Amino acid sequence: MLIAVILALAVGTYALRLAGVVLRDRLALPDGVSRLLPIAAATLLAALAVTAALTEAGAFAGFARPAGVLVGAVLAWRRAPFVAVVVAAAGTAALLRLLGVP
Repeated sequence: MLIAVILALAVGTYALRLAGVVLRDRLALPDGVSRLLPIAAATLLAALAVTAALTEAGAFAGFARPAGVLVGAVLAWRRAPFVAVVVAAAGTAALLRLLGVP
């Protein structure tokens, strides 16, 4: 049963991606919609990142995870190497949890 669900989702995902390529020249979007699509994609990505950073199992994740994300975001903004960003963010969250911060 689980394999059938996974296969159905895979086929659906592939069909949606293929429909975008096939229908690109046949479907004309209004100028307003064309301008809003990149903004909508960035907004959706930001919402997913915030949800993942602040919640766990539908409840607030505590202060250690958002603090780690904040440290990582600041380092990424300052153009630190990716490995340094990940290690600093994880280290911050781990240190805060070691100190008893939820």
